[in-house]
Amino acid sequence: MFHVQMFRMSSAHSSLPVSRTTSSTSGDVVQSPTFSPLYQQIKKLILQALQASEWRPGELIPSEMELASRFGVSQGTVRKAIDALAAENLVVRRQGKGTFVASHLEARSQFRFLRLKPDVGLAHYPDNVIVEARRMRAPADIARQLDIKTGDSMIFLLRIQSFDGAPTILEELWLPSAIFKGLSVERMRDYKGPMYALLETEYGMQMLRATERIHAVAADAKTAELLKVPLNTPLLSVHRVSYTYEEKPVEVRRSFYVTNGHHYHNELS
Repeated sequence: MFHVQMFRMSSAHSSLPVSRTTSSTSGDVVQSPTFSPLYQQIKKLILQALQASEWRPGELIPSEMELASRFGVSQGTVRKAIDALAAENLVVRRQGKGTFVASHLEARSQFRFLRLKPDVGLAHYPDNVIVEARRMRAPADIARQLDIKTGDSMIFLLRIQSFDGAPTILEELWLPSAIFKGLSVERMRDYKGPMYALLETEYGMQMLRATERIHAVAADAKTAELLKVPLNTPLLSVHRVSYTYEEKPVEVRRSFYVTNGHHYHNELS
């Protein structure tokens, strides 16, 4: 049963008081009011509905008017909340159609987490080949990043992504079995499309954001063999932790990029 803790809201009030602890000049701890913009509270309520799968990825959410009636606020407040969600890529506005829950199946979303772009020509999704897929116990460092226990069951994947037949990305992925219940090694071996689209459609898991650490490294013997490059070829190493709702880490990924003919593209704002 989906439950949302409702606040007493009115379109005539743009914020609600919340208690905050501060210190007085005498050193005593006192309570002083702080304020949370009303649109942020509406954003939180919509986010709770998304997290509870009230609206699934790719589905149309209620109109601004319907949401305004539901939450007892103005349509402008709802619009501002949805604007904030759209800025975080959680929903997508479509002119004349409405607002939809973002999905990794959309072409625009497939490149949101794939930052390697060709130096010449248009970006396109690579071909995937699973080299290794097996269940394993979580190593201590991976368990720490995923906030699980060392030794917990995981699925480990080693795959190669190729552009126009040229191996370009070698990836190691760790996925907690407890989160992706029913995820089989056989299914992962057979799947050829975007990984996040599979995890979304079959396991209801949306990757909302990721943190990455990037280093320059030299290809060791195994990596060079799989990527078909000379030993010690310069590579880009990208270590990623992906998160879903409530900042929950659900994937660790380490990738090695061949940057001959490609570059890592990012936009800062």
